[in-house]
Amino acid sequence: MTKTRAVLILSLVIAAGAVASYGYSHRSGGALATLSVAPPAAAAERTILYYRDPAGAPFWSATPKNDAQGRAFVPVYDDAEPTFDPPPAQPKTAQGERKILYYRNPMGLPDTSPAPKRDSMGMDYIAVYEGDEPSDGKTIKVSLDRVQRSGVRTEPVQARVLIRPLRAVGTVAIDERRATIVTMRSDGYVEDLFVNTTGQHVRAGEPLFRVYSSDIQQAISDLLVTKNWSQRGPAEAGSGKSIEGAMQRLRNLGLSESRIREIRDSGANPRTIDWPAPADGTVIVKRIINGQRVVAGDELYRIVDLTNVWVIADVAEGDLADIKLGAPASVTFRAYRSQPVEGVVTFIYPEVRTETRTVRVRIEVANPDERLKPDMYADVVFHAGADGSPVTAVPTGAIIDNGTRQIVLVAKGDGRFEPRPVKLGRRGDGHVEITEGLKPGEEIVTTATFLIDAESNLQTALKTFTEQEQAK
Repeated sequence: MTKTRAVLILSLVIAAGAVASYGYSHRSGGALATLSVAPPAAAAERTILYYRDPAGAPFWSATPKNDAQGRAFVPVYDDAEPTFDPPPAQPKTAQGERKILYYRNPMGLPDTSPAPKRDSMGMDYIAVYEGDEPSDGKTIKVSLDRVQRSGVRTEPVQARVLIRPLRAVGTVAIDERRATIVTMRSDGYVEDLFVNTTGQHVRAGEPLFRVYSSDIQQAISDLLVTKNWSQRGPAEAGSGKSIEGAMQRLRNLGLSESRIREIRDSGANPRTIDWPAPADGTVIVKRIINGQRVVAGDELYRIVDLTNVWVIADVAEGDLADIKLGAPASVTFRAYRSQPVEGVVTFIYPEVRTETRTVRVRIEVANPDERLKPDMYADVVFHAGADGSPVTAVPTGAIIDNGTRQIVLVAKGDGRFEPRPVKLGRRGDGHVEITEGLKPGEEIVTTATFLIDAESNLQTALKTFTEQEQAK
C-alpha cells in the first residue's frame, strides 16, 4: 500500500510539471520542450510521501509549503508512516521460545482469542502453546515438560477388595438366649431367702429361697404312700396309683429330678422345699421378699449369663446394603475407649425405625470378665466388604466430579490424556469401585488431575461425549 501511494504522488508531480511545461512552450511560441524528469532516488535514500501540518492539524500537502504562521510543513517518509492495520495473529518469537497459538477462556468456555485479553470478570485468558492444543475431539494434549513440572502421576487400574468403614452408635443388651426367669407352678409362702440382692451372682443348683407349698406337700405325701403300698406286694396295690405317676406329678410342679429321687429314696416328708437356681448367671431382677406369698406364674427372679452380650447398633438405611451376616465389627465402649472389642454381625432386624430411618443390627461380643453392662453406649465400626470379592477400583483422587458426571483421565502416552466418563460404586480404603468405563490394566492419572483440567480445554475434549448423549 505504501508503494502504491508513493507512485500516485509521483504521478501527480509529473502531471503538474507537464502542464507547466506546456504553458511555457505556448508562451514562448516555440516547439514543445522536452519534459525532463528527475532520476529516482537511490535505494538507500528515504522517500518522502507527503508533508503534514507542523501543529498536528489535519492538513497535508504533496509539495513543500508553509502554514499561516510561516512554519514549514513536516515531511512524512515511507518508513515512518503510521499504520492502522491489525497486528499479525502469530507474532514472531525468539529462537528457542515456545510459540503461542491462541488464548482460551480461563473458565473453560468455548471462546478463544488470537491476542491477549480479559473476560467480563477481569480474568486473563490463558495462553495455549504449540504442542498443548487438543489433538482431536477425544484427547487432551499437554507438553511433556509441563506434565513433569505438574507432578502428574499415573498407575494401572487394579482389582482389589474394598473395605469400607461404616460407623454407627449402639448399646449393650443382654443375650436373650442366656436369660432365665425363676417362677413357681403352685402357690406358696416364702420362709427364707438365700439370694436377697439384685446383682448377686449364682450358680446352677444353688438354693435361692425356701418355700412352703401345700400342692407340693400333697404330691410328696402321695409319692410316699404309693411307695409304701408298692412295698407290700402286688396284691396290696389296689389303689391304682404308681410310684412313677406320683413322681411325674412332682415334676409337673417344678421340682428337680434329683430332689424327687432324694425324697423317694429317703422316705422323708419335708415340710418346705429349697428352690434351686436353674442356671448360672447374675440376678438382674428380684421380685421376692421374705414371708411373701407367691402365686403360680409370678416372676420371682431373672438370671442372666453376662459372659456373652449383644451390641445393638442403629445403622443408617443407606448403609444397610453393605452389611452382611458374619461381617466383622469393631466395638469401642465409652467406658473403655482404649480397649476396643471385636465382634461379629449375627442378625439384622427386619424392621426400619420410621423416626430415625435406621435399622438395628445385632453384634455378638464376648464378655468373660462381665465388665460390659447392659445399656452401655458403644461406637461401632463395620468393616463392610472385608469378606467380598475383588472389584475394579481406582484412587478417589483420580475422579473428576462436576456434579453431573464423573471423569477419569486415561493416559495415552506422549502427553495425551483421554477424559473417560465412568460409573462409580462402593468406596473404601481411599479407593472407589468402577462399575463401568474402565478395565484392569489401563493407565490412569491419579494426581494433579485438576492441573491437567486447568491447562487444557476439557470442555472441548468432552464435547464429543455430550453430542453422543444428546443424539440418543
